[in-house]
Amino acid sequence: MKIYIKNMVCDRCKRAVRRTFEDVGLNPVQIDLGEVEIEEEEVSAQREKLTAGLHKEGFELLDDKRIQIIEKVKNIITDLIYNRDNELDVNLSEYLTERIYKEYSYISNLFSEVEGITIEKYYILQKIERVKELLIYDEMTLSEIAFQLNYSSTAYLSNQFKSVTGSTPTQFKKLRNIHRHSIDDL
Repeated sequence: MKIYIKNMVCDRCKRAVRRTFEDVGLNPVQIDLGEVEIEEEEVSAQREKLTAGLHKEGFELLDDKRIQIIEKVKNIITDLIYNRDNELDVNLSEYLTERIYKEYSYISNLFSEVEGITIEKYYILQKIERVKELLIYDEMTLSEIAFQLNYSSTAYLSNQFKSVTGSTPTQFKKLRNIHRHSIDDL
């Protein structure tokens, strides 16, 4: 049985979710961002404890199919940017369609309707948050960051960064009062 969960964005989230499922007596077989496959076919007896345990860790059970699709889009984009260095062999719409098994127009309209932002804008915001993180680490040059995140050029990255944040990457890096957003707040 698959169970869908909101706010899973990293490997630590997977570990916390696994622990929560095991604490209520459920046996996870596979855990991916946003979804857990369990051995059990029924969870009604543990549902209340599971909901409370997940909520305590900052997660939510997702029962609405539309919200599950949106959460899946967010998790795919997060994984793409944070774990796969934004490596795309196809465009984003095709990438999402291949992983969600729905028409892109449906996915896009649903996402925009519920989130009030386009998938492309969400994708850009996530990329810029990753750029901020890499700038703060101060281990890579802007050119290396642009290359890692698959930007066509440093200039394009800088322009996109400035249009989203209002400052250039260099200005941002000089600021010590850095305002980053949590991934699940985007």
